Amino acid sequence: MRALVVYESMFGNSAKVAGLVAAGLEKGYTVTLADVREMPPLTGVDLLVLGGPTHAFGMSRPATRADAARQGAIREGAQEAGIREFLDRAPQLAGVAVAAFDTRSNTPLPSGSAARKAMRRLRGLGGRQVLEAESFRVESARGPLVAGEEERARQWGETLALSVRGPVGI
Repeated sequence: MRALVVYESMFGNSAKVAGLVAAGLEKGYTVTLADVREMPPLTGVDLLVLGGPTHAFGMSRPATRADAARQGAIREGAQEAGIREFLDRAPQLAGVAVAAFDTRSNTPLPSGSAARKAMRRLRGLGGRQVLEAESFRVESARGPLVAGEEERARQWGETLALSVRGPVGI
């Protein structure tokens, strides 16, 4: 079975989480990890996992990515495309297993969730949600991940692998 983990990352936090989720998925899948800027094809994918940072209570937009660049985003070309644009170009998913995660500030104040908004879009494309959207906390926009979040991301990937029942494929 094939899993595709597509991530958007400005400061490297979401990329780190995506790598850990992919490592957890390897127990049951052949995994491809791809930066959203690559706009990877979805052909033959049994599980699609989408992840990125929460910006302004949801998925990033060109303006919020430009703001991250002004704050010193470290990933070259990070403002070119995000998960929002990936979803705008995605084909119908016709029952493909889907999951989403985000990174967001470690604050008690409401910060929204890019993952919940992405999951809504994935379901709208016909994806079959297998787990609730998950958020991983960062100390600040620049990181690092809050203590314990790295292990939690790997475990979430393992749980995700076990939650999907049978190959579906596009």
